[in-house]
Amino acid sequence: MKTRVRELRTVAGMTQQQLADLVYVSSRTIISIEKEQYSPSLMLAYRMAEVFGVTVEDLCCLKENKELEDQRYEGL
Repeated sequence: MKTRVRELRTVAGMTQQQLADLVYVSSRTIISIEKEQYSPSLMLAYRMAEVFGVTVEDLCCLKENKELEDQRYEGL
């Protein structure tokens, strides 16, 4: 799942470790989220959204991800 974590973290001038410390996970978790290898839980997404002052919907690109998923299932 695509997220805006890297973009928001970079704009905030924050390292992966700093973000990880703020949301109580390892830096490896943040790295995996940024590489789209792992989707954050709802609670983790909420914590990150609070850190950046955005909504979970914005952080997780929910509208864009839904559209991509809808396209994928259209032909089934």
